[in-house]
Amino acid sequence: MKLAERLAALAAGVDQGTYQPALFSLADAWDRRKVEALVVAGEVREVHDRYVDQLAELCATRSPKQKLRGEALDEAVRAALGDGPPEERGTWVHYPWSGRLVHVLGEADYRELRFSRNRYKITPDEQAALRDKRIGVVGLSVGQASAVTLALEGVGGLLRLADFDELALSNMNRLRAGVHEIGVHKCVIAARAIAEIDPFLRVEVSRTGVTEENVEAFLTEGGKLDLLIEECDDLYTKVFLRERARAHGIPVLMETNDRGMLDVERFDREPDRPVLHSLLRGLSAAELKGLTQAQKVAIVLRILGPDALKGRLGASLLEVEETTTSWPQLASGTMLGGAVSTDAARRVLLGELTRSGRYFVDLDAIVKDGREAEVQVDAALEEAFVRKPLPSPEAPPLARPADKRTVTREDVRRLVGFGVLAPSGGNAQPWRFVAKGGRVRCKVSPDGGRTLNDFQHAASFVALGAAVENMVLAAPAMGLSAEVALAPDAKDPLAACDVVFRVDDASYAVDPLCAVLGARCTNRKLGTGAPLSERAAAGLVEAAEARGGKLLLATDRAAVAEVGEILGQADRMMFLSRKHNEEMGAELRWTEEEILRTRDGLDVLTLDVAASDLAAVRLATTWKAVEFTAKMGGGGALVKSARRALGSSSAVGLVVFPGTASHSYFEGGRALERVWLEATARGIAIQPWSAMLYLFARLERGAGKGLEPKVRDRLGELRQRFLRVFDVPAGHAEILLFRLSKADPPTARSLRKPVEDVLSFG
Repeated sequence: MKLAERLAALAAGVDQGTYQPALFSLADAWDRRKVEALVVAGEVREVHDRYVDQLAELCATRSPKQKLRGEALDEAVRAALGDGPPEERGTWVHYPWSGRLVHVLGEADYRELRFSRNRYKITPDEQAALRDKRIGVVGLSVGQASAVTLALEGVGGLLRLADFDELALSNMNRLRAGVHEIGVHKCVIAARAIAEIDPFLRVEVSRTGVTEENVEAFLTEGGKLDLLIEECDDLYTKVFLRERARAHGIPVLMETNDRGMLDVERFDREPDRPVLHSLLRGLSAAELKGLTQAQKVAIVLRILGPDALKGRLGASLLEVEETTTSWPQLASGTMLGGAVSTDAARRVLLGELTRSGRYFVDLDAIVKDGREAEVQVDAALEEAFVRKPLPSPEAPPLARPADKRTVTREDVRRLVGFGVLAPSGGNAQPWRFVAKGGRVRCKVSPDGGRTLNDFQHAASFVALGAAVENMVLAAPAMGLSAEVALAPDAKDPLAACDVVFRVDDASYAVDPLCAVLGARCTNRKLGTGAPLSERAAAGLVEAAEARGGKLLLATDRAAVAEVGEILGQADRMMFLSRKHNEEMGAELRWTEEEILRTRDGLDVLTLDVAASDLAAVRLATTWKAVEFTAKMGGGGALVKSARRALGSSSAVGLVVFPGTASHSYFEGGRALERVWLEATARGIAIQPWSAMLYLFARLERGAGKGLEPKVRDRLGELRQRFLRVFDVPAGHAEILLFRLSKADPPTARSLRKPVEDVLSFG
């Protein structure tokens, strides 16, 4: 046989049409025999087995905080592999067109690892939602970039592709293909590329394109498409597809490869919307058949708009069928179009891009001389990404010389040192202490605390009550007695009490809660969701009652979830209100210098969020960054943090105390501190959510003074939902709402001001 004949025979044997891979599990005897048959038949020409490497990467991504390396990583891989041979784990994928047999993770693990770098730009819930979507792509020149990018990003669980043409060499200025694929159908090339990215992704093809005969099946077979991306050249097909998509309520996207122009047509939301934004002036698809080239140019210019005339495309249109066979398209524009259409597709499918319209991502206008952007760095955010937690506040020593028969200034300093370990809203530390001998006056600082979230200083009195309870608990362990006298000065409404400490010969029992004074802290880490035991619940309730308070507990999962929704909506409301947003932002401490200088507020590391989420916190607490979101009524993502936190919780608690005067909040603070210490002793994490309660108080007892109208209205709705969860007794102060959970220790704790800053001697 001559060489030419042999080459022709080999060429005739090339697989031009297969695009679906075959999936096998070698743990299955039948699949094992199939793979053996492929090997014997010579259908396997290359084997790629990096399964263990993929598994190691999966283990590392599941434990980012552990930073698994070396033996620790090897041990995690061994545990994940189990006892069976590695070749029986995961999935073997055979690609008939290349003869490659590839060993990959099983479908769920494969998706988890492949999309791990999407996380926080696309949440896991969003990724799962996208996996349920059906997307059609018509026109596989520009459309190939869209289809492949959709697959890369995980947008869509079914991709249905349509084109009638095969790859020509002139297509390869913009299509991702090799010279060995000239003559292969464009649908097949795209489907193969997608299969080699994600062998588990469903792909269907129509090699005749979309016609009058198959359009209904293309749009609706197996359930109608959730989105259509139209990238074909034929004007009739463009309009015909839109007419049928509109009839079925399917949104349409089109990226034109010129000036980054993207058209969004939400026929799912606007069933009577004219196609192509009314630019065709009522022309139907039927009227676009059989047009001359000049007539086509006129229609194209209507679609593209007058600005198209100013660029090279406008000039090129005059050369079609003169010096060029069709209008020009570049690879850069095609790849940009794939990115733009995928980004828009994701947001449409997730309910974010809801309006029809035309958009431009024009690189010629954006990237040119004189348009250089100033390079800026957010130094505070960058530092927060990398710095280590500062040492936690320490409790003072309890031991004191037995021969000291009077209360010394050092004794008072230590007692106040225990007091300032108490919690306060935003770590504002709104307390002041004035000592005369063994008598310590405890006051709310007139310039401390919050403003909107501290109605009539109520939150500050709660904090002061918690501080006094700490001092009273510490005193017996130092050999001192403690007596609390309320309202010591009728002329000073900010003075809550005097605490009188004495040295005498009586023996005082040390409360077991004293042992955890230094360990009590806020823990915002997500919990395991394990239920709260009856014994633990009873202990917490008893702790509140020991100081005359009452603890209301929500343990039912539906009730806890409802509280998460209420808190999430309250968070969103506050983030999107300028006054609240700025107040919350002022509480945060981003740099070590700022933390050590102020020693108040919240170190952002105490938020216990991922580094990527710190940037979101930075944005969310910068009013200029969220102002537009507020105007647009957006911010749905701001609800998720509370939902997620409450979803991981064991229960939600609300401490209440009879009365609503300042002394009720003060005594309620004492009851609260005992609950928190009891939880600490039992290994139960507490994360407070205080702001909403004091906004409720402002709404109900202060007529909403200082609140924006939209905040007042929303608060009223949330209040009704809240009272359906918690049966708050009439005439009781609501001291603190918090979630309880089983969780790892917090990453960091907020600092406290030096005792000298809050204590003076008279």
